[in-house]
Amino acid sequence: MTLVVGLGCQRGCDVRTLLDLLDAALAEGGIERNRIAGLASIDLKRHEPAMLALAKELNLPLTCFSAGQLTAYEDRLSHKSDVAFIHTGCYGIAESAALALAEQLAGRPARLLITRKKTARATFALACAG
Repeated sequence: MTLVVGLGCQRGCDVRTLLDLLDAALAEGGIERNRIAGLASIDLKRHEPAMLALAKELNLPLTCFSAGQLTAYEDRLSHKSDVAFIHTGCYGIAESAALALAEQLAGRPARLLITRKKTARATFALACAG
């Protein structure tokens, strides 16, 4: 089974915030870090220092998708954020990015295993395929 983490964050978010959110969500789901195949987000976050630092810390690739690619997953989101849409052009970055990467890696439909988890500065979701 392919497991992928989708992430979103505010500009200037620190890596500890992302790591704490990821670890808490994985622990709640009973999933070990080493089962994660990759990290995904929107292309607007491609150069975000916290995203790059997290990918390096976990030794995982970070794959970023355009808002247009992510809108294909709108009907599968557990939550649609008007604020996210205003800033990015899509209604849910973490969930849609996780679904997009899981399907890309596995070559088959994915589903959300952990729906959107949110802190004041970041969002997390976990998708699986296979």
